[in-house]
Amino acid sequence: TGLETEACAEWFGVVAAYAESYHQHFAAHLAAVAQFELCERDTYMLLLWVQNLYPNDIINSPKLVGELQGMGLGSLLPPRQIRLLEATFLSSEAANVRELMDRALELEARRWAEDVPPQRLDGHCHSELAIDIIQITSQAQAKAESITLHLGSQIKQVLLAELPAFLRSYRRAFNEFLERGKQLTNYRANVIANINNCLSFRMSMEQNWQVPQDTLSLLLGPLGELKSHGFDTLLQNLHEDLKPLFKRFTHTRWAAPVETLENIIATVDTRLPEFSELQGCFREELMEALHLHLVKEYIIQLSKGRLVLKTAEQQQQLAGYILANADTIQHFCTQHGSPATWLQPALPTLAEIIRLQDPSAIKIEVATYATCYPDFSKGHLSAILAIKGNLSNSEVKRIRSILDVSVGAQEPSRPLFSLIKVG
Repeated sequence: TGLETEACAEWFGVVAAYAESYHQHFAAHLAAVAQFELCERDTYMLLLWVQNLYPNDIINSPKLVGELQGMGLGSLLPPRQIRLLEATFLSSEAANVRELMDRALELEARRWAEDVPPQRLDGHCHSELAIDIIQITSQAQAKAESITLHLGSQIKQVLLAELPAFLRSYRRAFNEFLERGKQLTNYRANVIANINNCLSFRMSMEQNWQVPQDTLSLLLGPLGELKSHGFDTLLQNLHEDLKPLFKRFTHTRWAAPVETLENIIATVDTRLPEFSELQGCFREELMEALHLHLVKEYIIQLSKGRLVLKTAEQQQQLAGYILANADTIQHFCTQHGSPATWLQPALPTLAEIIRLQDPSAIKIEVATYATCYPDFSKGHLSAILAIKGNLSNSEVKRIRSILDVSVGAQEPSRPLFSLIKVG
């Protein structure tokens, strides 16, 4: 009826007048508050109220939305004021995240220095540092997103600037520990725990950050160096133990290469349990590094220049030994998790170069080899050809010339011969 319609209109008019008065009064109060130098918590609460709670829980409340819809009440604060508050919030959060991450690293480094053993989790050495850092960054992200999703995306960029700096600090602290902590009882266990940390960091970044590959590589760079230094430390003693065993090849003039390699493999085998507390993916990586070391050291002994074989029969016999040794190394390393299929042809092809007698056939083999290992240089080739005492200087020169074409065609994705110095 007309009376009901009029009453309704009067009701809506009262609600609208009250809502507008309330909005203006509240906006003026908040504008006055915003002029003060607010603490971190007050800045957050002000933004949360202005950007989230007021527009979503009050203006768009199911009970009020019908009455307030179309009134165009707008924001409680002008856009410029909001941007200033957001900039203050982001700056405070960056400082807060930095302080929390630094404190977490400081506590972790103190545990290493005090020789506190790492936790064991599912049979692996475990550190809480990665989890702490992930929680710190996740909480900052969630806090910003509780205001607006846009602010959440802004703080992501802030965190992406803070994380590399933290990871570089982490790498420096770890390197200092590697140098100073060698006499500590739990030294190796803590090294392993920190290598395992890299997996948690990497998985978190890949799953949660969704950044371009070049940005991800930049983020993960310090972790790769940390892991590499950790591997070097874990393998250092084993490398020292293997040195005299590899020297037996040349000291005995390759008289018993099968037995020599058996001793080398047995020594490695006894040491593998030391790496059992690494995460599976890192055990594989460490095994690949060990695989590379065995192949590299074997080639170094072949390249010493102390073995000159004058006859085809002698060269074929040595080639047979090398093939047998290559098979033993490949089988042992693959059996224990090495994924380094790229190393498989390294020794067999050298054996074939030593076995072949036709210079043209050798040239073809060398050309193929240089495509597999672009860092195979004329110096490396000369050291292998020096074993073949029945090649003339002109034949050696012709064979070497094939590398004029092959070398430099591509950069090695994985170094092998660039790790081997030849005279």
